[in-house]
Amino acid sequence: MQGVSKRFGGVDALHAVTLAAGRGSIHGLLGENGAGKSTLGRIISGLIAPDSGRVVLNGQAVAYRSPAQALRDGVAVVSQELSLVPQRTVVENVLMGRAVNRWGLVSRKRALHAYEALAELTGFDVNPRRVVGTLRRAEQQQVQVLRAVATQPRLLVMDEPTSSQERQDAQAIFEVCRRLSGAGVTVIYVSHYLEEVLSIADTVTVLRDGRLVRTGPAHTETLNSLIAAMTGTEITRMFPEKTPPPVDGPAVLVVKGIERPGRFSGISLSVRRGEILGLAGLVGSGRSEILRAICGVDRFNRGEVIVNGVAVHLRAPHDAWRAGIAMLPESRQEEGLFMQRSLIENMMLPHLNSVQRIGLVCRTRELRLVQRASESMDIRAVSLEARVGSLSGGNQQKTLFARALLGDPVVVCADEPTRGIDVGAKHSIYERLRSLALSGLAVILVTSEPEELVGLAHRALVLRAGHIVGELRGAELTGENLLRLELGASSQSVDH
Repeated sequence: MQGVSKRFGGVDALHAVTLAAGRGSIHGLLGENGAGKSTLGRIISGLIAPDSGRVVLNGQAVAYRSPAQALRDGVAVVSQELSLVPQRTVVENVLMGRAVNRWGLVSRKRALHAYEALAELTGFDVNPRRVVGTLRRAEQQQVQVLRAVATQPRLLVMDEPTSSQERQDAQAIFEVCRRLSGAGVTVIYVSHYLEEVLSIADTVTVLRDGRLVRTGPAHTETLNSLIAAMTGTEITRMFPEKTPPPVDGPAVLVVKGIERPGRFSGISLSVRRGEILGLAGLVGSGRSEILRAICGVDRFNRGEVIVNGVAVHLRAPHDAWRAGIAMLPESRQEEGLFMQRSLIENMMLPHLNSVQRIGLVCRTRELRLVQRASESMDIRAVSLEARVGSLSGGNQQKTLFARALLGDPVVVCADEPTRGIDVGAKHSIYERLRSLALSGLAVILVTSEPEELVGLAHRALVLRAGHIVGELRGAELTGENLLRLELGASSQSVDH
């Protein structure tokens, strides 16, 4: 990339960025949301064209007008957001358009043989006959990687490939990158997980506000040096200091023996005013399913949910909203936001009754509420009319927070609130969760990151196979103890 610039409206997405990635190298690309990483990836893959500068591939200047042109030159992309056909099988998604015979018909036998070779190369174990829509998200991401590898790329852009992966699944992604690199494929690796970039990348480039900060060997960088380069400031303490909830704080939310066959059973818990309760567990443990049941998204067969001493009947999410339970769903793009609608519409959707008179929305009051909420969460947008889809991931997540708080909830349920956002936005959300607890709200936090549970939660319930298998608090709440309970292993086996 030589002096590449790109503007959208009056905003510089990239400004004279120059970087080089050698054949067979793994090149880490870092920066906060809005730094220009995705724009750079889109230019490399032919999705958009630069305003100035040029792209050189294998010594030849290229000017792609479409991803298809880039793909013919061996440039493939694994995007953060899933782009699969959920109604079709794994093998059909992976080998779409590539398993045909000379008459233009699909050869299923040939397709399965090709898929088996790809599975052996990558080490992924996904049933080729499964329908993609029935897979868990981590497996769907693996399908995307398999599809990219099937094109036999010479340059592979990996955009947040582990954002929906557990640690053990992420290791499989790392191994694929190393194998491809060893075979001479150049990998551009974009991630918000700084530790994994340091562990896998040969070279690291940091962008900030569309400009190149620096490029250098990964082994010369540290977490602190990368954070300082990305944000322009040093974050000496990632997690805010914990303030214990009031000893005599009442239980705001009480859950008694709720059950959903095949997902979870006998779940009882309580959360007090000012407390952050963590729900821990591996994928499939039932943590997100329990949160969805508490928030009225999924129904449960028996048991009850009590808010401020009153039992609530949860038939749908709006019942939970009315009871004072707000939810931040795991996938902001699929379940949380209308990406093509404005910031105003997304924030006010559950709260239109509060700004209407005789069935008409009071525009002035609506704008005032959204402006106040936007400023409170420090949402960076061109205007309140901007499409939510045009915002960075961190600002999209802040929009969900702002919408939840507009309803004056007493309980906030956050499912993976920092997934796919940069380190600066993560720090901001950690501070927000702490401030919610300090203001007297009860918070339930689900996260795949054990350090977030340890750093934020006052108490954690550990789930395995739909049951609560332990509770950790105080000095007992450590990553090691969480893992032992999640795996059902003895301390000796975990240490080993």
